[in-house]
Amino acid sequence: MPDFSLERELGGAVAGIDEAGRGPWAGPVHAAAVIFPATGPPAELAATVNDSKQLSKAQREALFPQLMQAALVGAGQASVAEIDELNILAASHLAMARAVAALARPPDAALVDGNRAPALPCRVRCVVKGDSLSLSIAAASIIAKVTRDRYMTELAARHPGYGWEHNFGYGTELHAQGLARLGVTAHHRRSFKPIQKLLEESAESKT
Repeated sequence: MPDFSLERELGGAVAGIDEAGRGPWAGPVHAAAVIFPATGPPAELAATVNDSKQLSKAQREALFPQLMQAALVGAGQASVAEIDELNILAASHLAMARAVAALARPPDAALVDGNRAPALPCRVRCVVKGDSLSLSIAAASIIAKVTRDRYMTELAARHPGYGWEHNFGYGTELHAQGLARLGVTAHHRRSFKPIQKLLEESAESKT
């Protein structure tokens, strides 16, 4: 389970940062930055916060408002156009920078999930599997995941047939079937190989 030891080691206002949505075929990539008080989150909350992938949707949804109340939270995203133009890693870092910029105060330091540091206006420490080690990163993973899932659910209502309300843009069989039947939307990542291949096949069939 994650704890608050890395935050205490760095000292000051430490933002935990994580993203959601690097792998999907569709939709933006979202990021969140979370700063808990120097004393850490309330004990009851700390006991339930974990890597978002280890929690159910109901657990994440229940934790979301508690985290919003207990911490300073900033959210950011990078669009599909930015993903296609920059690549998904650079777009993820852009979303992280936007999440930090959205905080009510600048952090003194940042703990970032992963092994590549985004350009931020503070000290940055990368933490591999940080969402299982740092409470702030775990909280950011929950905020980013819930925010993105809600966004994709709204998109699903406008673009039915791809199953985005269930797969949130990831490459499931239902999503592939929707692409074959309905084609590529403006929300699909054209730089991703499955979408690239589909567009190339479509172009070839018209020649």
